[in-house]
Amino acid sequence: MQTRRLKMRRARGMTLIEIIVVITILALLTAAVTVAVIPQLDAAKCKTAKEDIATLMNGLKIYYAKKGNYPDTGTGLKALIDSQIVEKTKDPWDSDYLYLNEGGKPAITSYGKDKAPGGEKWDADISSKNLDQACKD
Repeated sequence: MQTRRLKMRRARGMTLIEIIVVITILALLTAAVTVAVIPQLDAAKCKTAKEDIATLMNGLKIYYAKKGNYPDTGTGLKALIDSQIVEKTKDPWDSDYLYLNEGGKPAITSYGKDKAPGGEKWDADISSKNLDQACKD
């Protein structure tokens, strides 16, 4: 009789307390992982933007070697895509890289996480003019 009750009790599943404990543990694990991962995600996106800008600058050099001049500001990086030198011109935050040709000196900029000029840390602009200083803690 007693073994029959034990079998029936085990077949019922988890108690409410056990479910609450499991959910609490999962919430704590999620919070800990989030706190550890989010800053690394921002750093990875910043590094990707720096590498993209360097690649786009190399693409501009190839374009210059083929055409004898850099694209004008109006044409921008679209000229690199049209020439099949690069495939994408969006930064890791899904905004277009900004291209400016000032007197034959091209510059490429991403406004960073906040998608606005200026900012600090992960919101700071990343430019071909400051690649070494960009994304510093």
